Amino acid sequence: MKQKEEGFGTQRFAREAQALTHEATALTREVVTAPFRLRTYRLIRKILIGFILVSIANVLFSYFFYTPKMYRILSDNREIVIRYRILQDRIRTAQRKVDEIRHRDNHVYRALFSTDTLSIPGVWQPYPDSKYAPLAGDDYAPLMIPAWKELDALARTIYLESVSFDELQRLSKNKEQLSAAVPAIWPIDRAALHGNHIGAFSPRRFHPVLHRVVAHTGIDLGCDRGTPVYATGDAVVELAAAAGYNGGYGKQVLLDHQFGYKTRYAHLSEVLVRPGDRVRRGQLIARTGNTGRSTGPHLHYEVIHKGVPVNPINYFNRNMTAEEYERLMESLRETNFETL
Repeated sequence: MKQKEEGFGTQRFAREAQALTHEATALTREVVTAPFRLRTYRLIRKILIGFILVSIANVLFSYFFYTPKMYRILSDNREIVIRYRILQDRIRTAQRKVDEIRHRDNHVYRALFSTDTLSIPGVWQPYPDSKYAPLAGDDYAPLMIPAWKELDALARTIYLESVSFDELQRLSKNKEQLSAAVPAIWPIDRAALHGNHIGAFSPRRFHPVLHRVVAHTGIDLGCDRGTPVYATGDAVVELAAAAGYNGGYGKQVLLDHQFGYKTRYAHLSEVLVRPGDRVRRGQLIARTGNTGRSTGPHLHYEVIHKGVPVNPINYFNRNMTAEEYERLMESLRETNFETL
C-alpha cells in the first residue's frame, strides 16, 4: 500500500516538473522575442527617418545647387535655343534670297514676256493662330512660334515663285503669240480724246452719288460718239453684245487674248464683230457711244488679267516715252462719264 502511494507521488512530481519546464520555456521565448521585435521596430524607424532626411537634403540641395542631371537639362535647353536662333537666321537669309528672285521675276522675267505680276488669292494670308496653339503653353513659345511663322511665310513665297516660273516656262514656248496677244496699244486714236480727258482706274473709288466705295474697274476715254474702237491685241471675240443694258455696260465687246488676258470695250454705239471671230491688234471692232449706265459719249476700257481687273494705263507705256507716261498719269481724274 505504501509502495502504491509512493508511485502516485512520483507521477505527480513528474507532471509538476514537466509543467514548470513548459512555463519556463514559454517565458524564455517571450523574453527573447520582445527585444527582437523592439530592435526591428527601431531599425525600421531609423531607416524611415534617414530616408526622410536624405529626401529633404536632396530637395534643399536641388533648390540651392544644380544637380548633374539639371546641368544636362540646362545644357540641352541652351543648345535648343541656339539651334532655333540659327534656324531663324537661315530662314531670314533664305527669305532675302527668295525676295531677290521674286523681284527679278516681277521686274525682269515677266516684263520680257509682257505679263502682269502673278497674284494668287489668299497666298499671302497668314495661317490662323490656332495652328500654333499647341506651342503656346511652352516656356520657349516666344522663340518657337515666330520661327514657325517665318518658315510658313517662306514656304508661301517659294510656292508662289514656283507657280510663277511654271507659268513663265509655258509663256517662253509661245513668246511670239504672247507678244501679239498682250493688250499693248490705245483702243482709240489719242487724237480723238477730248482735252486728253481720261477717267482713272480706281479699285477704291468713292462714288459721288451713292456715297460709298464702288470700284471703277477700267478707264474712261472721253471722245465723240462713233469714234473707231480698235482691238488692243490679237484675240478671239468672247462676247459681242449689240443690244441691251448688260449690267450697265450697254453695248459691249469682250475679247479673250489667251495667256490670262481679256479686254472689255463698253458703252458702244455699234458692235462690228461677232462671238468667235478672230481679231488682230489694231483691227476695228466697234464705235464709241453712250449706251448703258453712261452720262456722255466715251469708251469704257478694261484690261483683265487672270480674272482680276488691272490698270490699262500700265499697258499704254509700251508705246510711250517715260515723260509721256508720267504726264498721262498726272492728268488722270475721277471719271464723270458713268454713274456706276
